[in-house]
Amino acid sequence: MLYDFYGELLTEHQKNIFEEVVFDDLSLAEVADAHNTSRQAVHDMVRRTTKTLENYEAKLGLVHKFLKLTDKVNEIKRLTDSETIRQLAEEILAEL
Repeated sequence: MLYDFYGELLTEHQKNIFEEVVFDDLSLAEVADAHNTSRQAVHDMVRRTTKTLENYEAKLGLVHKFLKLTDKVNEIKRLTDSETIRQLAEEILAEL
């Protein structure tokens, strides 16, 4: 989820390496071969990128705010008897 919120703040190189390891499930060796580097360099890049994403969240808190808002809208939806309010809650969740 951190990547969804802050991925665009990374360099293209960071995004490529991170996506190949995390999302494409390639091994460190496969990524290293594709980028003509070492497994250790790939490992370090993924670790540093993860730390960078965590630092963005620590400073900006967007994921935390998103989850908190989602929980509140779900609670409104759960507590209401009004179909109109439920529909509005659904629309808000869809936009988040």
